[in-house]
Amino acid sequence: MAARGRQMTLSLPPFTPAVTWLLGINVGVYVAMLLASMVVPDAFAWTWAWFGLTPFLVMHGYVWQIVTYAFIHEGFMHLFVNMFGLWMFGATIENAWGTRRFVELYTVGFLGAALTSIAISYTHVLGSPRTTTGGASGAVMAILMVFGMIFGDNEIMLIPFPFLIRAKYFIGILIVVTVIFAMQDRGGVAYVAHLGGLLFGYLYAKFVPRGGFHFVFSERFYGIRNGYYRWKRRKAAKKFEVYMRKHAPEDSFYVPGDQKNSSSRDKHDPNTRGPWVN
Repeated sequence: MAARGRQMTLSLPPFTPAVTWLLGINVGVYVAMLLASMVVPDAFAWTWAWFGLTPFLVMHGYVWQIVTYAFIHEGFMHLFVNMFGLWMFGATIENAWGTRRFVELYTVGFLGAALTSIAISYTHVLGSPRTTTGGASGAVMAILMVFGMIFGDNEIMLIPFPFLIRAKYFIGILIVVTVIFAMQDRGGVAYVAHLGGLLFGYLYAKFVPRGGFHFVFSERFYGIRNGYYRWKRRKAAKKFEVYMRKHAPEDSFYVPGDQKNSSSRDKHDPNTRGPWVN
């Protein structure tokens, strides 16, 4: 929903590549779970037990749950709300940032939400290590945080309320509500994971360069590679100097590097050469 002057107009985002794929994967997994439950009554519960995020199980070897939990949903409304948020806000970010960086943000969101849930559950202050979490809410919260940071002055409508609010104020309200609900543990919703998604979305947008992790790792790789080549060249130059000291003829113009740089050398002497053989 957008505003021209003060008139509200319906403006729906496009289906960008990554958003389309993520929608398809999440909906496909949910449909597969429904179909499986028609054949095997306990399929839904079995899927949650094995692929939902249970901190106690993760710490005992079920590490795949850190990823798989983000693609399973408890019910249709849980799926619909997450996918609607992914589409409405994620498509705008993907258009602005590109597909690769958007996928990185989505991944950082659900991984950060998982790690936050695991860490806080073991404090026994919020949640329990044996509580199972599922859904893409952490990733969607990261997307909402970034949307509020880079499109903060855009006006959005809070469905079903017919009024507009700036995105940055909406994100502020969302953070306050999430913190309150996390402290009160309302309705069995994993608000701690929501907080983790918001936090890691902020950290990604604030500290990761515009090129994303690909740029960071590429720069680090090329820096290490170039440093290695410089070291090889210096090593080869030292070997060459040692060789020339032993084998250079007396009438050659070779001058060792240490003599070349000494203060006693006449820099204005046109006959001064080195450290190469002419």
